[in-house]
Amino acid sequence: MAKKSEIVGMKELERSIKKLGRVPQTVATKAAVAGARIAWRAAKRNAPVEDGDLKGGIIMKGERRVKVGKKMYDIMMDPSKNDIFVKISKDGKRSYYPASQEYGFMTVDGGYVPGYQYMRKSIVENSHEIESKIVEVAAKAIDKVLSER
Repeated sequence: MAKKSEIVGMKELERSIKKLGRVPQTVATKAAVAGARIAWRAAKRNAPVEDGDLKGGIIMKGERRVKVGKKMYDIMMDPSKNDIFVKISKDGKRSYYPASQEYGFMTVDGGYVPGYQYMRKSIVENSHEIESKIVEVAAKAIDKVLSER
């Protein structure tokens, strides 16, 4: 069953966007960065403490702009640190450390160690805060653009 949620301030933001016409790229970028930063900080905070490289490897990367007025950010592991994160066992099997910490792994004796799900929790537990921050920043940026016109 779908979950219904109400984003506070969304109707006012929609009215402002209609007045503005098209959303400037700067507004979309500011709002997306503000929301992504919350998830990025939470992912770093939730990452297992045993390995400091894991916390340092979490980055926020913007996607290439395809559509004007749209901006998205990925919270992901830094690809330049793959040499640190990829572990190769004696029998030649490769394992990706951040994935094993996120999703869990099988032990040598056949047991299962559940994952921390630190990346998933950074989004799920902060979804309301992220939505609110995006709306707040976008509304301020649109009001600023409207007042300049």
